[in-house]
Amino acid sequence: MRFLPGGRGAARPCERSHEAGARCHVWGRAAAGTRSALKARRRQPRLLGQGRTTGHGGGSGDMCGQRGGIWLLLAAALLQVSLQGEFQRRLYKELVKNYNPLERPVANDSQPLTVYFSLSLLQIMDVDEKNQVLTTNIWLQMSWTDHYLQWNMSEYPGVKNVRFPDGQIWKPDILLYNSADERFDATFHTNVLVNSSGHCQYLPPGIFKSSCYIDVRWFPFDVQQCKLKFGSWSYGGWSLDLQMQEADISSYIPNGEWDLMGIPGKRNEKFYECCKEPYPDVTYTVTMRRRTLYYGLNLLIPCVLISALALLVFLLPADSGEKISLGITVLLSLTVFMLLVAEIMPATSDSVPLIAQYFASTMIIVGLSVVVTVIVLRYHHHDPDGGKMPKWTRIILLNWCAWFLRMKRPREDKVRPACQHKARRCSLASVELSAGAGPPTSNGNLLYIGFRGLEGMHCAPTPDSGVVCGRLACSPTHDEHLLRGAHPSDGDPDLVKILEEVRYIANRFRCQDESEVVCSEWKFAACVVDRLCLMAFSVFTIICTIGILMSAPNFVEAVSKDFA
Repeated sequence: MRFLPGGRGAARPCERSHEAGARCHVWGRAAAGTRSALKARRRQPRLLGQGRTTGHGGGSGDMCGQRGGIWLLLAAALLQVSLQGEFQRRLYKELVKNYNPLERPVANDSQPLTVYFSLSLLQIMDVDEKNQVLTTNIWLQMSWTDHYLQWNMSEYPGVKNVRFPDGQIWKPDILLYNSADERFDATFHTNVLVNSSGHCQYLPPGIFKSSCYIDVRWFPFDVQQCKLKFGSWSYGGWSLDLQMQEADISSYIPNGEWDLMGIPGKRNEKFYECCKEPYPDVTYTVTMRRRTLYYGLNLLIPCVLISALALLVFLLPADSGEKISLGITVLLSLTVFMLLVAEIMPATSDSVPLIAQYFASTMIIVGLSVVVTVIVLRYHHHDPDGGKMPKWTRIILLNWCAWFLRMKRPREDKVRPACQHKARRCSLASVELSAGAGPPTSNGNLLYIGFRGLEGMHCAPTPDSGVVCGRLACSPTHDEHLLRGAHPSDGDPDLVKILEEVRYIANRFRCQDESEVVCSEWKFAACVVDRLCLMAFSVFTIICTIGILMSAPNFVEAVSKDFA
């Protein structure tokens, strides 16, 4: 662009200004090539001539030249954009002119087409243990080189890449082999990005439902491995060489139930009986660990507390009448928790879940506690007429177990001194009875009997009798002999009747004492059984809790990460 010369203060005629404006008008029309620019340039000289009739004509020419340069640059940019759109349109026509999407795009049909496959895991959406289905959000990544989709960038300047719908060009038919989706192919078909060298990149996203074997043996401290097997559905290894690339988890969204431990991949080749060529596939293994905080707070800890309540059955007194009720209530509570676990777990017999083993052992403990409680109540409320305690039961419970548990009989330390010696026998023959005048009575029917000689009476020890809890035990046979040997003339008939009544009362007290002794033995045996079962069941509960729960391989890791 050339500007017209001019000096300071020199005035030029209007014709010079009109001439410069006309020249700028010609340049602008040639550069713009548009109707709007032409109209603007036609109006520009007229404005310059009207506004600058005198004065600095050179300044008007300079301004017109600058505006013409701006319009020239703008026109060049518009021309380049329009030409680029024309290049892209012409390139699309040239690429799809004789293109067949059914044809494998290789230069030599005897050579396999290499396809690089990878995936990007975004989210583990759901793990259905009951139906054994894994739901994930995945972006697939496939790349290959199309021999027929190449161009020279010098012939099509500015066109670096183009995009084709997936049905317009050839693409590999890679599917998820272990798909559990109703449509089988759950990908969203996107465009294929192609550059000038023929490199094609296909990134279809999708919500994939895959079948996965859920091993619930260590539930809720389990680690699951779900496989995602991808491969071509119709091409063999001689036509399509599927190569694996590492999976991308940089955009992974954490899951509240599962921790992603890794997603390693492996390329496999499988031979079928129908064909000699191998069929390659790429298998990614989604390794994830279950987060146990939820199940620990809602299943494990309540179960431990309920099993601890089962031990309180042995501490509850037998006279309360609630031992059986407490045991049955605990058993029903465990049954409810067992039903909750059964709803989550799959109906499989391959393995028993760890938490089910713990619940089963706890239910066995509670069930045995109910059985033992029935035995304890049977001992505690034993009928004295049912017989005395067997000798072997007395030795095992009252001697060995009581000594081991450091238990003593309730009245063993507070018994009277007479009960601590051998049993002795006393007879009414050593008691001197005298019927004489006593204190006057109102009805005159009472007979005053005085007992003399009790302080100096002699008790002869016998092997089959004794003093029961400080009471005097008298031989009924000896008393009967005494009463039969007494003649009516030797005593008053009323005295004989009184002696018979005394004998009856003594026998009654003797029977009551013997019944109390039998009952106390059975009650003490019930207490021994309660204490023994409390210790045994406590040890068994602790062993089951620690042994079963800590047998999981990742128990320590789960507790340290989830409960910390």
